[in-house]
Amino acid sequence: MSEAASVARLPGFRDFPPEALADRERIFEAWRRVSRRYGFVEYDGPPLESLDLYIRKSGEEIVGQLYEFTDKGDRQVALRPEMTPSLARILAERSRALPKPIRWFSIPQLFRYERQQRGRLREHFQWNVDVVGEADTGADAEVLAVGLDGLRALGLGAEDIVARVSDRLLLTALLEAEDVPPGSHPAVFQVIDKLDRGGAEGAGARLRDDAGMAASAADRLLDLIQEGSVERVRSMYGDRPVVAGRLEAMTAYLSDLDALGLGDFVQFDLGIVRGLAYYTGIVFEIFDRERSLRAICGGGRYDRLLELVGGEPLPAVGFGMGDVVLAELLEEKGLRREYRASIDAFVIAASPKEHHLALEVAAALRARGHDVSYALRSHTVRKQFKMAASAGAVAAIVLGPREVEEGMVGVRDMRSGEERSVALADLRAGRGLADG
Repeated sequence: MSEAASVARLPGFRDFPPEALADRERIFEAWRRVSRRYGFVEYDGPPLESLDLYIRKSGEEIVGQLYEFTDKGDRQVALRPEMTPSLARILAERSRALPKPIRWFSIPQLFRYERQQRGRLREHFQWNVDVVGEADTGADAEVLAVGLDGLRALGLGAEDIVARVSDRLLLTALLEAEDVPPGSHPAVFQVIDKLDRGGAEGAGARLRDDAGMAASAADRLLDLIQEGSVERVRSMYGDRPVVAGRLEAMTAYLSDLDALGLGDFVQFDLGIVRGLAYYTGIVFEIFDRERSLRAICGGGRYDRLLELVGGEPLPAVGFGMGDVVLAELLEEKGLRREYRASIDAFVIAASPKEHHLALEVAAALRARGHDVSYALRSHTVRKQFKMAASAGAVAAIVLGPREVEEGMVGVRDMRSGEERSVALADLRAGRGLADG
């Protein structure tokens, strides 16, 4: 193995040179801006957690997907694969002292040891938004609204994305109405969860064979998933009190989203069940309209998770949105911004005699909040102008011997090429650059 190969970047991980980091930070800035606009506050936690935290939430099968090991203190630990368990652990220690509802968000880096595929790497950043301590569907609508507005802030519209929403409790009530025994419900959920991944063919047979559903009941369920609406479910099962109650909750949820101006982004879809067993009510996934990518975002209500880690029983709803799929969608839609280096000014010393003065001017401008650079060693004026252009300088400040003797400097607008003279004292005082 060559020396270069031995230090290659690990598969499934990314480097972030300036242009890639600019793309990432643009996404982060939109996520933070929208979160704060909705009154959410940011939190974070350690990237390394106890392995038991994830086993409690997802079972032993999760271990094979993690970067897990025994640390030097003989503790079984794992790099965090998701943020919600950390949120539950943090709140288990302090939720009783916090006013409700708790509105928190985070943008952690997460790790999973999985096979790489389009839209999925072994690390990614994820926008997590959660409301804890509110059981009403208003919290469910608020969380989805945040996610949709975060995507709108990046230029995506209703023609680009859709939030497919459902309710696990409603689906459970429909199964009960069809006399499907509770022990068979997980098998039904598994069949439904696989429909979008090429599992529609033979789904009826699987519902009959694996879940024990009657053929007529299986056909009705699949028909509702493929062509169903809230009104159709109501017409078929609305006489059942539990179904009627869940339909009322779904109607209130959709009504809130419509009032928030997001109705065109939302589609009722009983085929959304979310594979994670801890979801307890309304769930959703956001997709690109063309379905060329995996889900951009997924979430829902998880009212029992805090109890699993020793916290108080609190209702909760939230989502996770990864940066990898989102970045691909922005690329497909032509919404990535061209990267351009940019600084406010580049200070040019016409000769070595002006070098220290260039440093003094740069320091004075930096102290007043300007982004300023200069050559680190002596170069020709022509070379320094090229360096200024490469750095994306808005203005070039030229310190020439004769002008300096007169207490003046030249300021060139790098966009228009126009030049003017500015008093050195004014420049040091923070005047004269903004107009250059």
